[in-house]
Amino acid sequence: MDRSALDAAYAAAVRYLQGLPERPVGASADAAAMRAALAGPLPDQGEPAARVVEALARNADPGIVATGGPRFFGFVIGGSVPAALAADWLTSAWDQNAGLFVLSPAAAVVEETVLGWLRELFSLPEGTGMGFVTGGQMANTTCLAAARQAVLARSGWDVAAEGLNGAPRIVVLAGDEAHVTVHGALRLLGLGDASVAELKSDGQGRMLPDALRDALRSAEGAPVIVCAQAGNVNTGSFDPLRDITRLARAHGNAWVHVDGAFGLWAAASARFRHLLEGVSAADSWATDAHKWLNVPYDSGLAFVRDTAAHRAAMARTAAYLQRSSTDRDNYEWTPEFSRRARGFTVYAALRSLGRAGIAALVERCCEHARLFAERLSAAPGVTVVNEVVLNQVLVRFEHPGSSVEEGDGWTRQVISRVQSDGTCWLSGTVWHGRTLMRISVCNWSTAREDVERSAAAILAAHRA
Repeated sequence: MDRSALDAAYAAAVRYLQGLPERPVGASADAAAMRAALAGPLPDQGEPAARVVEALARNADPGIVATGGPRFFGFVIGGSVPAALAADWLTSAWDQNAGLFVLSPAAAVVEETVLGWLRELFSLPEGTGMGFVTGGQMANTTCLAAARQAVLARSGWDVAAEGLNGAPRIVVLAGDEAHVTVHGALRLLGLGDASVAELKSDGQGRMLPDALRDALRSAEGAPVIVCAQAGNVNTGSFDPLRDITRLARAHGNAWVHVDGAFGLWAAASARFRHLLEGVSAADSWATDAHKWLNVPYDSGLAFVRDTAAHRAAMARTAAYLQRSSTDRDNYEWTPEFSRRARGFTVYAALRSLGRAGIAALVERCCEHARLFAERLSAAPGVTVVNEVVLNQVLVRFEHPGSSVEEGDGWTRQVISRVQSDGTCWLSGTVWHGRTLMRISVCNWSTAREDVERSAAAILAAHRA
């Protein structure tokens, strides 16, 4: 075998990773520059593989954003712990189709093992099933497909066999700050925006139990899906899960789904586990390992208590499939047949960190978020507008006496200047009608010095 292309890829990857801590965080090239470097007609004749890899690494580099570095605080994106990154390289080399046990017993057993580890880490009920999917969108979709299957079955309707035409109408109850992927999942499942009753939340985005109680009374007799949230994408706040699950149980035919894309990982920490009180009483849970566990993209996880509903919603069969009668066929738990063996990276990350390492990672990021809030709020004209309960910080920049509109414009300018500066990268949001800077801390390699350096760059942009 000619290993020159692999050697070229390894060399380029090591150069990139070694330079990551000091690399300007944002991309240095725009779309036009990237097209000039990477586009063009398909060549008639092929090129040597090593030359292709070297050219790709060189030409793509200006358009690579250092999302895996210690000073990337945009959206909620982690990096890759070394063991997970190395396992991801192995996963590509092994090139396993993880759908059937017969195609990769190793992939099947690793996913089975990871399920047991995470079920215990998150304090989920014994017997809960799990599927590996691409990310939060498909994790929510998978869980809500199982929810749709279950609540309609209780109303005497088999949606897997009959579809939705003529089915009882499902009422979906969600907080008015539910993540967009929940709404996207409902659209994919044929429920649509009109099926969702958005419930009022408090000043930090937490669903109000009284609003849920009233909505459940109005939905008496109907199949109901309640979508709760563990980790508001703006504030980091948690819905009151114990109250939500208690009220839903009293309804009779209600399923509680928890979107815990990043917040579910708080269960690993004794300091933050209280935020998830009541979570184990829910029926399904969605999270992303590429967020706080810091494994490479993509790695969504869908957990469902009712394994019969889960498999009824996902499992399909065909005569040509060599299904296992005793072991796990991974495709039965996800929307995909053929897919990458995502479990290897999660397995490696969990083994390399252990319980103590995962807890330390969560707690360290939360400490960094509070340090951001402390440093920024001490400056004139800067306000942290959320309760920093986890790893999210919302920041407002204003001149004394400025209007809301002027404050919006000033905040946008600060965000733009920070992104252009390259010291760190973070994004903006609009929350409660105001433009805000949004800082998310979830990278394993971020140190206190990175926070101090980034906070100084943000305040310099504000003063400028």
